[in-house]
Amino acid sequence: MFPASCFQRLRPSTSLSTNLGRSRSIKQHAMTFVRRQSSSVPLKSPRSWSPIVIGSIASGLIGYSLSAFWKPSLASEALSEETEPKYGSPKDFEQAIKELRNLLDSDDAVSTHPDDLRIHGYSENDYHPSAPHTVIVYPRSTEDVVKIVKTAVKYRMPLTPFSGGTSLEGSYRGSPVGGICVDMSDMNKIIEIHEADSDLVCQPGVGWMEINETLQKKGIPLFFPLDPGPGATIGGMMSTGCSGTNAVRYGTAKGEWFLNATVVLPSGEVIKTRQRARKSAAGFDTTKLFIGAEGTLGIITEVTIRLAPVLPTTVAVVHFPDVKRATEAVIDVMNRGVGIQCVELCDSEFMRSINLFGASQRKYPEQDSLFFKFQGPTSASIAETAKIVKEIVQKHGGTGFELARSEKEAHDLWADRKNALYSGLALLEGSRGWSTDVCVPVSKLPQLVYETKKDLERLGLVSIVVGHVGDGNFHTQLLFRNDKELESVREAVHRMVERAIKLEGTCTGEHGVGIGKREYLYEELGEGTVELMRSVKKTLDPLGLFNPGKLYPDRIDKKSKH
Repeated sequence: MFPASCFQRLRPSTSLSTNLGRSRSIKQHAMTFVRRQSSSVPLKSPRSWSPIVIGSIASGLIGYSLSAFWKPSLASEALSEETEPKYGSPKDFEQAIKELRNLLDSDDAVSTHPDDLRIHGYSENDYHPSAPHTVIVYPRSTEDVVKIVKTAVKYRMPLTPFSGGTSLEGSYRGSPVGGICVDMSDMNKIIEIHEADSDLVCQPGVGWMEINETLQKKGIPLFFPLDPGPGATIGGMMSTGCSGTNAVRYGTAKGEWFLNATVVLPSGEVIKTRQRARKSAAGFDTTKLFIGAEGTLGIITEVTIRLAPVLPTTVAVVHFPDVKRATEAVIDVMNRGVGIQCVELCDSEFMRSINLFGASQRKYPEQDSLFFKFQGPTSASIAETAKIVKEIVQKHGGTGFELARSEKEAHDLWADRKNALYSGLALLEGSRGWSTDVCVPVSKLPQLVYETKKDLERLGLVSIVVGHVGDGNFHTQLLFRNDKELESVREAVHRMVERAIKLEGTCTGEHGVGIGKREYLYEELGEGTVELMRSVKKTLDPLGLFNPGKLYPDRIDKKSKH
């Protein structure tokens, strides 16, 4: 599977797949000969023993082919159950950097500047362990990525893709031994727009907001509906299995929004996962193999994404006595099938933070609240949806239902919801925030929120809760000012995750796994599923070079106590 040019000392060897193919071919020819002989010779013929002889010859040929062709290759260097990856030495890494400078055309395609190393190995968005990379490279094409991968394999350097840098779970941290960080920001082009097919081909470094702005400027009434944080790019969105506020209407990255991907595998081989047709029943969906893989199976260099029609929307807000009644109202609304694009739960502390932050033009009641975004083809359909929703929420104790009266008012209302990060910090002067998420079945959300808030009160931690309540996705921002409070936050996050899993939920709704959530996968998915994931990883990346230390839990984690 790996080109011989990557492993000069293994040049005489042949890959495992080729060897097996050769042995299968020999077996098929031998068995064909057996069938011909046995069908052409009468059963009672003196030569009726010939199939036995031919079978023996076939077995001998198979044995010979395996011994002759199955030389030591990458298969023999693959990680065993217990061994750790074997990385190159500092001298190997220095030589690799020299080769990368020669291989990549641009003078600024390779950087070892301390500021670059820090930016790519550290994040202001999370508090997971940091580790710098040895070198940052900036490819501009799939061919560049192939060169980088082959160099990494040759010198045994860990290799970590970097996209928008908005990860909250440490997905792009460096390896403790260093390595290559592949920054995809120069691969940021929209290659083709197929308006008639409602799809678009792009490179992984382009942002979802840039795509939607481009479509709007061109007068194309389509958009890409996955909406994670500002700054997120297509490669990272696909790699972490993202979603956002629109998920209640449009689903997540694991739906059909990524039609295909061009990927450079750890062997240096380039594959395209499927054609551009809207649907396909040709084999299993290899595109999904790379959705949520966090760069551990390959580096995405091109993607075809599906687009949706832009429809008119407006926004409403309504307040409730508690989260339970707000959630029950949402379940009722969703089961009516009305035009809901988004529905967001904001707890009383979040509403208080909006008032404190001062960016909003209004003062909100400091109660648990729902923000709705209604969608429909006409203003009449939106008005009908708003009328139905108003009746339902009032039945569940909702008060102060307010529907935006203009496009500007709708924009301002939604901006108040989207300002969660900065508004939340206003609750505690001089604080920093730990943002994380879990997800549970919608009916379990009130219990999760109630128990989590009780736990945070017991610890004396200030926090806000913001949830994509339409699909049970629960976000919290926990505030702290010093290391002691940070440790309390870590404990609270751990208990929140455990609580969600016990409620048939997940440790991460849309932020990926990275470093921060990998210890929970055995408990959530079960050992068999995790080992299946690990088997896929070993098959594609037998040397363990692609984004090591992310996604896959250490085996000890399933028995460890936090």
